[in-house]
Formats: sequence, structure tokens, C-alpha cells
Amino acid sequence: MSSPQDFIIRTEDVKVEDVLDLFVPISRDRELVDKLKSTSPVVIEGSRGTGKSLLLRVCEQEQLAQYTSSKVLPIYVSFSRSSLINTDDPQQFQHWMLSSLCSRILRVISQAGLIASPTQAIRILSGGATQNPGTKTTLEIVAEEFEHSYKKQATSVDTSNIPTIEKFKDAIEDICRTLNLKRINVLFDEAAHIFRPEQQRQFFTLFRDLRSPYITCNAAVYPGVTVYGDTFESTHDAQILSLNRDVTSSEYVRQMREIVFKQADSKLQEIITRQGDLFSALAYAVSGNPRLLLKTIALAGTIRSTEIGGVIKEFFRDAIWSEHSGLGERYPGHKEIIDWGRTFIERFVIPNTIERNQAWSREERSERTCFFWVHRDAPEAVYEGLRLLMYTGIVTRLDSGIVATRGEIGTRYAINIGCVASPTSNPIAFINDMRRGLSVKRFTEYGANFQTFGEVASAVGDKIESDVSTVLADLLKRPIDVLDISDHQKSALTSINIDTLGKALSSTQADFMRADYIGPKRSRRIMNVATAAVIEYLSG
Repeated sequence: MSSPQDFIIRTEDVKVEDVLDLFVPISRDRELVDKLKSTSPVVIEGSRGTGKSLLLRVCEQEQLAQYTSSKVLPIYVSFSRSSLINTDDPQQFQHWMLSSLCSRILRVISQAGLIASPTQAIRILSGGATQNPGTKTTLEIVAEEFEHSYKKQATSVDTSNIPTIEKFKDAIEDICRTLNLKRINVLFDEAAHIFRPEQQRQFFTLFRDLRSPYITCNAAVYPGVTVYGDTFESTHDAQILSLNRDVTSSEYVRQMREIVFKQADSKLQEIITRQGDLFSALAYAVSGNPRLLLKTIALAGTIRSTEIGGVIKEFFRDAIWSEHSGLGERYPGHKEIIDWGRTFIERFVIPNTIERNQAWSREERSERTCFFWVHRDAPEAVYEGLRLLMYTGIVTRLDSGIVATRGEIGTRYAINIGCVASPTSNPIAFINDMRRGLSVKRFTEYGANFQTFGEVASAVGDKIESDVSTVLADLLKRPIDVLDISDHQKSALTSINIDTLGKALSSTQADFMRADYIGPKRSRRIMNVATAAVIEYLSG
């Protein structure tokens, strides 16, 4: 059997040239990639692990392959390090974004062999006089200074060489005309982090202001919790599209199986095919999240009923909730609402959903549900709690304006199926019974005055605006045990005294090579995995 522990669960760990080999063109995913290629700006919303980064990378690689005929140049820009910015500049995020974007555009143009000689436009994107090949431009250095600002309090960064938005757009137009490009297609990954509202507002202001015939902006964000700001109009400035995989589709299991088969060897594929019901139960448990599917297969170690049942019980009862509750520990301003959201789902939504499904089963009725409905007049704190649950994928928002009992209007959600099944005595049997009759037309209902809604009504306010920068120093002191990396990787880091998030973030490849049996290739991989995990943790 292939070793499940070797599954690649993060796009950051994939070489860009291998991205297309991992892509499964599920109809919704294919539709979103094609939308990303269009001239209309797109914002993709998706929970952690649903594959937003992969779709952006697929778009990038496909457009690079089509460049000679389309003359559209894709620019992939990751903003994952935004959580590390901690300067005294009130516009620090916009300044960092522009310097990062300028640097990335120059790098891609150079790699494509399109820069023949320096022009005024090139000098604007570099931040002044052009340097010798292989040396960093002024704006690359500026971007790095922002990214290293977490090491000191109130760092000052010289932003005088960063162009204004209008000068930047003029430079892009000149470059497109000079190089015979139709346009530049920018793909912003990790664009707006959940706990940095001021960054989100600055990002979407920039997103809107950059629009021109020569540049299209697209972005990947987390659902429900993104602050678009007062200047960004979602219907006018971009299409906002959700990355949800429909668990009621007849093609769902086949599509999730293909995602695993992309990385599994022939023996594991044969076992998955033979143990169809067991794999189907796990595929439904993750509710369309590829990262969770790969992770739970790795945790199970094999496709057998005891192991799969145990993983569903333990992971969806403990691990996924631990991640959600951990948000409250990292960001105290959100803790009350985060804790209330967990209580609401665990004490009410999950038991009610189980009871409803079991009642229908006893009555020999075919319909089943993992869906629930909340009245549109429920307190704003209730919706805030649900939005935070959407970040970790425990809850998915489906649609609004749904008519329920007595003609009342509200919003329909889905609860993660693994979370529903984990408290039952036989989660595999429960899921396999549920999946054959799932219908979005059936849901439990929670009215405007539901008994627990009043408990959280006072929790909305300035607390929602809490900022990771206020607790960044404490976060960097956390042990590496909090990271979503393998035990082997944690042991390797601990053996060389890299035992905190700050140390992992600041270490070099040479530092990682001090671990036993860790050569250049493995040290680089562990460093990349650790860095990505730290940044993901810091970002929420």
C-alpha cells in the first residue's frame, strides 16, 4: 500500500509543474478555473482545505501553457505572510501588497524572457533604477522588510519608492503595449485573513482600484467572515463564487475518489475500490473537503471498518472541534462567539439532526438531512458565530431567502456530516444510511427567538475587530506541538531545538539540516512545510 502519510495535503507543498497532475476536473472546480481566466474579476470563497489555492495554481499553469496564443500572462501572488506584518504604517498592508505585486510581476516577466531592456515602466515596478540580473529590486527589499517586521515592535519601513495605484496601472498598460500582452491576470491567494479586518478592507479597496483593461484581479478568501469594506460592491466589483462540493450529487463519491487516486498507488486504489461503502462513508464525512479526506485516510492507515469508524468518531468529535476552539485561544476578542457557536452546534443542531434522521428511518421514510435553517431575524451574533464555524468547514452556508415552516424566511446551512455522525454508535452505518436520502429540502429549523440565541446577543461589537498583531508576540512563543504537521516532523524540529513557532519561522535550511538523517532535499521540504504550517496557524 502507498504510505498515506506521504499524501500532499497542502498546495504549498506541490511543485508548480506538478499542479496539473493533482487536479481533478470536477464540474464545479472546472467552472471556477474557467471563471478565473475570464476578464471579469472573481473572488472564490472556500473553507480551509477545500482547494482554493490549487484552483488558482491550475489557472496559472493552464494560462502559462496557453500564453503564446492568448497573450494573457498569469501572476500568482500569495499573501500568506500578511499575518507577520507589524509596522507603524497605517497603510502597511496596501504598501506591502503593492510592493509584493510589483516584484512578482517583474519576476514572472523575467522568467518568461520578455524583458529585453529596462524601461520607465520596469523602473516603476522595481522601485527605481534597475539592478543587475539576480539581485533584489528595491521593492523586493521593501516587501521583505514588511514580512520581517514581526521580529520587532513598531518597525518603520521606507515606502517612498512604492508607486501610487495610478502610476502602477500606467506602468502595467505600458508593459502590455510594449510586450504585446492583452492583459495581466492576477491571482491573489490567501488574500484576506479572517482576523485582520483592516487588511481585508485595504485589500478590497486595492482590488477594486486596480481594475483596468490591462489587468484583471482574482482572489481566494475564506467564506462568511471576510470584511469587504464600504468601498467594495460585491455585485459590481467582482463575482463572489463559493467552492462547495455538492454532497447530494450522484457523482460526489466518484469525484472524491479521483482526488485520492491522484496520489494513491495501485494497491491502495484497489483496496478503496473493494471497500466502496467504507470509502464512501469517509468521503461523505469530510463534506467535500479534499484536505480532510486525505488527512483522515492517513490517520486511519488503511480502509477497514474498525479504523474508518474510529477516525470518524475521534477526528470529527475531537480534532476538528479542537481546531475551531483554538481560534478563541489565539484571538480572545472572538472567544465568546466561537465558544457559543460550538455549543449551539453540539448541543442543539447535531442532536436534532441525528434525532430527525433516526425518526425518518424508523418510519421507513427515505429522506435524510445534514441541513439546518436559521431565521433571518436572529441576532447578528448568531450569524457571526456561524460565519466563524464556516472558516473551519464545520458549517457551510448554502443559500438565503429560504422559506421554512409557517412561511418564515431564513438562511440554510449544512453541518459537516462527520460531526453529525461522530456521536452515533455506528458512524459508518449512520452515514451510509444518510447519504442515500440526503435532500436540501429537509432541514431542522431555528427561529428568531430560539432559546440559546439570547445568550450570545451581547457578544457582537468591538470584539469582532480584534487584531492578530496585538497577540503576535505571544503566538510566536507557542510550541510547535500546535502545528498541523506529522509527529516525525515535530520530532525532527525538536531534536535541533526548534521548539517554538518563532524559531521555526526564523530558521534556515542549514538549521534544519542539523537534524539526524535530514539532507538538503528533506531539510528544504520540512522547512517549507513548517513555515507554511506556522503561517497558517498565525493567520487563524
